[in-house]
Amino acid sequence: MRVHVVADVHGDAEALARAGDGADALLVLGDLVDYIDYRDPTGGILGRVLGPEVSTTFARLRTAGARDELIAFIRDAWSRVHDAAAVVEGAVREQYARLFGAMSAPTWAIPGNVDVPRLWPEFARPGLCMADGRVETIGGLRFGFVGGAPLPPTQEVRRSGPWTPHLLPAEEYTTAVAALGPVDVLCSHVPPAVPDLAFDVVTRRAEAASSALLDVVRRDRPRAALFGHVHQPLAQRVRVDRTECVNVGYFRGTGAPYVLRW
Repeated sequence: MRVHVVADVHGDAEALARAGDGADALLVLGDLVDYIDYRDPTGGILGRVLGPEVSTTFARLRTAGARDELIAFIRDAWSRVHDAAAVVEGAVREQYARLFGAMSAPTWAIPGNVDVPRLWPEFARPGLCMADGRVETIGGLRFGFVGGAPLPPTQEVRRSGPWTPHLLPAEEYTTAVAALGPVDVLCSHVPPAVPDLAFDVVTRRAEAASSALLDVVRRDRPRAALFGHVHQPLAQRVRVDRTECVNVGYFRGTGAPYVLRW
């Protein structure tokens, strides 16, 4: 059995269309939407709608970890766009039409923190499994899927304009992970809370990670835990007991899927 796994597609439908070549199945572990293009300030939804200057400032503030300043800045920028919510939703739908259309069959997909999962049912079709919160048998192995990203305990989602990231309260995310039960392969968007897996060497800070995922790895010892989210991790893979924890890579940057064989 050969399975290709990608994460952090961020709008690259052309590469996604090739990701399943030669595979028996394709797993897509979130962040399909290209909301902000950190390499090209004219790209992404921010660059195309609000312009490169807004995109550049957004990237700078996020990299600096200036959360409150970032929220105030982007709220003000979107306030100048008529019916900004409709503009953003239209742009996301346009991207999803290309991205879901590019997925080869069979594909199992979950949303990441920049995705809009309430729109996903519109793109359902045979051969495409919207797998968030499900356990699926693939090639005789049990794959457990959990999408989105957890918020720190006691923190709530703060709207910063017409687009809100797919972040879940810590308790809700923990419940979703626990509901999977024992699996052979644990698939998520964010990594287990292992410092070397969560730390991004470019932003120089720890990105979202999950202690609930790490608890499952330690308790159930699956063969592998696969995830993305951290684009430039300090460590791409770390073994926890018998489980190989692997960041499958920033697919928008590499264009190469991670290959899982058994």
